[in-house]
Amino acid sequence: MASLAEDLDGSAAWISQALSSSGYPADFSPGSLWAVDRFFDDQSVAGRARPGGLLDKDLGGRLFAVGAYVGEVIRRAVGAQWRTDDQDPHGEVNVELVLPDGSTVWPVQRVMKRFKNGAEDGLVAYATALGVAVGPAPEVPTRRWWRRNR
Repeated sequence: MASLAEDLDGSAAWISQALSSSGYPADFSPGSLWAVDRFFDDQSVAGRARPGGLLDKDLGGRLFAVGAYVGEVIRRAVGAQWRTDDQDPHGEVNVELVLPDGSTVWPVQRVMKRFKNGAEDGLVAYATALGVAVGPAPEVPTRRWWRRNR
């Protein structure tokens, strides 16, 4: 049985690949949090997964994985440390990230709030408040609908 710390690493790596293959670049850079916020905008509405969308199945596992990813982005950017408790029956939700100043944040819980409350609990704003330089929002390619000349 894997430890919670191993689950964090494996889940973050898995969701990074899954997001990237679905058009949400997730390379663990601070700027990738823009894509994670866009993922939630696209795949959920009013605290519910869009039917047939990428969150429609295994919601809890996917939210944990996104939380692990977000936490790992923050950890790498500011030099934080994961703190887990394998004895806690709710350990997946309660994993902590201890920041260099000694303060503690809960990335998985924040991802759950992002899903439930929408953009008002955005992950870019969260990371920025923690000292992560996410940079400006990237341009998202839009579909062009070409019209024939008449």
